[in-house]
Amino acid sequence: MAFTDILGQFTAAVEAGDGHALAALFTEDGVYHDTFYGEFKGRDAIQDMLDNHFWRDAKAFRWDMREPLEGGGIGYSNWSFSYESRLEGAVGKRILFEGMSRFRLNDGMIQRYDEVFDMGIALSQTAFAPDRIARIVGKAADSLRARHADTRHLQE
Repeated sequence: MAFTDILGQFTAAVEAGDGHALAALFTEDGVYHDTFYGEFKGRDAIQDMLDNHFWRDAKAFRWDMREPLEGGGIGYSNWSFSYESRLEGAVGKRILFEGMSRFRLNDGMIQRYDEVFDMGIALSQTAFAPDRIARIVGKAADSLRARHADTRHLQE
């Protein structure tokens, strides 16, 4: 499947809340790494993520992928993403942010999905208490530092 077709089906599945269709785009052992919810491995877990995390906490998703590039088994796209929050303290608020995705591809399927975006921009739109936002961003920073604990970036 062409990368642009994957992107179209990927965003359509998220917008429709169709976890089965999203999971079908991934290899059996595929991984979806979501910045807010973490890593989901395998089709069942990916379907559960969309059905029971994304759509539990938000609705009315809109996801526009732009400027896709693909080569050597890797695809990139920048995007705009928005949703209407269902989270306590932010119910009904429309949240909008931009980011970039990396797709590791294998025989026309997604082997691994990763994304990068400024979590602070997304969270600042929720009207959550500052201490709640600080805890969420702090956990993300701790996760980043743990992934790089043994690298030159954190070595004295």
